[in-house]
Amino acid sequence: MLIVDSQVHIWIPSTPQRPWLPASPEIPAPHRPEPFTREHLLKEMDGAGVNRALLVTPLWEGVRNDYVLESAQAHPDRLGVIGRLDHLQPEWRARVPNWLNERGMLGLRMLFRPTQVSQLEDGSADWVWAAAEKAAIPTMVFLPQAAMPLIDRVAERHPGLKLVIDHLGLTTGKDAEAFRDLDCVLALARHPNVAVKVSCLPHFTADAYPFRALHPYLRRIYDAFGAKRMFWGTDLSRSPYSYKQNITMFTEEIPWLSAEDKHSIMGQGICDWIGWK
Repeated sequence: MLIVDSQVHIWIPSTPQRPWLPASPEIPAPHRPEPFTREHLLKEMDGAGVNRALLVTPLWEGVRNDYVLESAQAHPDRLGVIGRLDHLQPEWRARVPNWLNERGMLGLRMLFRPTQVSQLEDGSADWVWAAAEKAAIPTMVFLPQAAMPLIDRVAERHPGLKLVIDHLGLTTGKDAEAFRDLDCVLALARHPNVAVKVSCLPHFTADAYPFRALHPYLRRIYDAFGAKRMFWGTDLSRSPYSYKQNITMFTEEIPWLSAEDKHSIMGQGICDWIGWK
């Protein structure tokens, strides 16, 4: 079975030449006390049997893609990049038409934390959807579940744009509190150009491994989107559980997933969606 992690953060130390952003309500502190480099990630991947991973620059490193691209270019058979973009800065507009021409770049990521959702309403992000659709760039989006109607409109206006919802839109809380607005995510399933990452899930349950408390929510996602539009991932740097447990919670502990379902969810689906051959 091909196993592909749909989201992992890696980072290197802060230096005067390349400083991290200071922690704030919008910029969290690093997930781990020490930098989590590509060497650390590859060692973890090898130990758990993970074939590939998609890299995203963490928030504290700012809107930059230099280290993740360097890592993907050094290990093109193992690592790819979903690049960050600052849609509020005009200079980024010129980069989008050639976004996928950069070696290792496989898509882009748009992030709207709760205080940034207004940027989806005021039109400041509209140019990105149109440009990404024209350039055929798979686009991953993080925003709270309650704000999903805004992405519903994007998906409808841009049917040629492949969208992926990061972490099911989960932001805070555990179990029922965390999934309180899941219906807003399920409503997106009517658009064939929308998929979801079933990623970082242990972070949002008080249940211990194998996280059976998550199964009812996963069943609803599965029934709405199907296995081919559900992509496994870990956000490994902030997971309180091992890489192997993040894998086997899907491959061994969900009895209603078929072998074909697991094949798609665990890796083949995301590769097909973004064109990672």
